[in-house]
Amino acid sequence: MEKKKAVVAMSGGVDSSVTALLLKQQGYEVVGLTGKMIDTPVAETVVNNAKRVADKLGIELFVYDAVDVFKEKVIDYFINAYKKGETPNPCIMCNKFIKWGILFNYAINELNADIFATGHYADIRCIDGIYKLYPAKDEHKDQLYFLYQLGQKQLSKTIFPLYHYEKAQVKQMAVDYDLPPKDSKESQDICFIQKPVTTKSFLTEQFGIQKGDFIDKVTGKKLGEHDGCYKFTIGQRRGIGIAAPYPLYVIDIDAKKNIVYVGKEEDNYNDILKVSRLNFSYPIEHEEFDAYVKIRYNMPHKKAHVKIFDNYAEIEFYEPINSITRGQSCVIYDINDKHLIGGGII
Repeated sequence: MEKKKAVVAMSGGVDSSVTALLLKQQGYEVVGLTGKMIDTPVAETVVNNAKRVADKLGIELFVYDAVDVFKEKVIDYFINAYKKGETPNPCIMCNKFIKWGILFNYAINELNADIFATGHYADIRCIDGIYKLYPAKDEHKDQLYFLYQLGQKQLSKTIFPLYHYEKAQVKQMAVDYDLPPKDSKESQDICFIQKPVTTKSFLTEQFGIQKGDFIDKVTGKKLGEHDGCYKFTIGQRRGIGIAAPYPLYVIDIDAKKNIVYVGKEEDNYNDILKVSRLNFSYPIEHEEFDAYVKIRYNMPHKKAHVKIFDNYAEIEFYEPINSITRGQSCVIYDINDKHLIGGGII
C-alpha cells in the first residue's frame, strides 16, 4: 500500500522534531513545513534549525513566507487588543490563522498531505464520526486551551503524535536520536518579542508615554498616575508602584479614558462573564449545560453553568474566580471527561 504523506509543521524545536521522527518510524512519507513569521535574524535561526533537523531525518523541508499574514492576524491583533484595554492570546490566533490557516491549507492543497501534524500535546479521537480533542497524558503540557478555534475540517486531517508522551520522554528521544534541537529551551510565549525587548517596552514603542490616573475602584479616589494603561492587565499586582496599607491589584481598565482601576484582592473576584466570537469544535446539542471552564491557560478547571445565545455565551461559575480579563480566551470543557467543547473571547 502506498505510504500516507504526513506534513509536519516544524519549528526546529524538540517537540516538532520528535513528531517528525515518530511519524517516519511509523512508516509515513514525512515532509517538513516551516512558516517564516517575521523578518528578523531569530526567524532565520528557526528556519535554519528546521533545515538541520530535516537533513538529519532525511526529509524534504518547505519554507512558507507567512510574514504578511502573521503581521496582520497576530502582531496587529496583539497591538490593537492592548490599545482597547484588553489582554490578547497571540498563540491562539497564530494557531487559527497561521498553523491551521495558511500552513494547513498549503499542506493539504499544495503538498497533497494526507495528514497535518504538529508537536502539540493533545489527543484527537473520532467518536461516532465526530472528532474531539482530549487532554494529553502530560497534564503540565496539555494544550487544549490554545486549540479551541479548530473545527472538524482541521481535526479530521490532524494528528498529534506526542499526546501519550511525557515531555521528559520527548526530550530523551531527541537525545537518543541525536536530533539537533536536543538542548533547546522551551519556546517563548510571544515569539515576535525577543529579549532584551519586553512586552512593556514593545508596547511603549508602539504607543509612547500616555499619562493617566490610578483610581480606587470602590471609592473613586485618585491614588496616583501611570505612563499608559496598556502597560497593565487585570489581576496584576506587581509593578503598580503605589504605596498603600494593603496590596493593590488592577481591577479594571478603561482604555478610552486611560484609567487603571485598582483595589483589594477581594475586589478582583466575580462569578459571571460574557463570551463573544464563539467557536465550537463540533456541533453542540444543548444551549444550556454545566461544564468545566478556564479563563487562562495556567489555571485549574472550574465548574460553571454555560448558556449559549445567538452570538455570545454567558458563563456563571459555581464559585467566584479572580482576574476575569477582557480579551482573554474563555475555554469550555466537557463536565465528564474534560474533552474540549469550544470557547470564545471574554
